[in-house]
Amino acid sequence: MKNRVTGLGGFFFKTKDPDKIKIWYKEHLGLNTDQYGCTFWWKDKEGNDCSTQWSPFKEDTRYFKPSEKQFMMNFRVENLKELLAALEEEGVQIVGEVEEYEYGKFGWILDPEGNKIELWEPIDKAFL
Repeated sequence: MKNRVTGLGGFFFKTKDPDKIKIWYKEHLGLNTDQYGCTFWWKDKEGNDCSTQWSPFKEDTRYFKPSEKQFMMNFRVENLKELLAALEEEGVQIVGEVEEYEYGKFGWILDPEGNKIELWEPIDKAFL
């Protein structure tokens, strides 16, 4: 495989009050927050529109399971299914099944310390 991770897709973290924390980041750091957090738009080296998501989650979210960590990283990838097959062959723990949406495909793995990592094969034009 040529490239595995092509960029940071997002950073997700647990908080007691996601709405309050979004307001704080909007007021003090100028993040353009919405119901999901904040989307940062940028262009890749070929000039394609891309995004990175910053999202606070309620502290009792089950989305990070089986990890008990306070955060989850999301990496942008190419050829998600091929990458997951290669990672599985390398002994990496795969979590759940690939999910597909109009904005891309998602898969999950755990690193050696139990951090859940979301792998996202985006369809960036779905956001435009």
